[in-house]
Amino acid sequence: MSKAGLEDLLAGTAVVPVLVIDSVATAISLARALVAGGLPILEITLRTEAALDVIRAIGAEVEGAVVGAGTVLAAGQLEQVAKVGARFTVSPGATEGLLDAARDSPVPLLPGAATASEVMRLLERDYRFMKFFPAEPAGGVDYLRALASPLPEARFCPTGGIDAARARTYLSLSNVVCVGGSWVAPGDAVRTGDWARIRTLATQAAALR
Repeated sequence: MSKAGLEDLLAGTAVVPVLVIDSVATAISLARALVAGGLPILEITLRTEAALDVIRAIGAEVEGAVVGAGTVLAAGQLEQVAKVGARFTVSPGATEGLLDAARDSPVPLLPGAATASEVMRLLERDYRFMKFFPAEPAGGVDYLRALASPLPEARFCPTGGIDAARARTYLSLSNVVCVGGSWVAPGDAVRTGDWARIRTLATQAAALR
């Protein structure tokens, strides 16, 4: 997938589920519920030992899923996730080393930014789409609204502290293309295998656009 391809994907969805998954078996059922509910673009964070296996398994076994790797912090991780079939990568920030490595990676990066200076540096690197993280602690809707006028080229996927109610407000902003969140996969529903509930939450989230 190209950088432009990732931008098109993000612009076509309302919510990107941000998932921390401990087992492949859980991952398959969870991904199927989310895709069935209308949320095919999934971010699997590299916060568990199973994450790479989860990315590989979802990509191979869940029809319609577009699976990416989140919490990518270093060049070596870009190589690892490309090998297991990640279609995109997401970082909470953007170091020069990571951006240099991403330039040569076959997998497009959604880098993170939380200040005007960080946004400007990413624009200089030809990134128009960015993760805004941590969204709520960093200033939330008011902060993004303030960035829209001086930095109109930047588009954001806010993530961090967002729930269904806040998501609707973020999505009303001209510089927000989608939001990232974990509320569509509550921990208790994942633990008990309540896939019907998760599918319903995904359907409601998809309708926020």
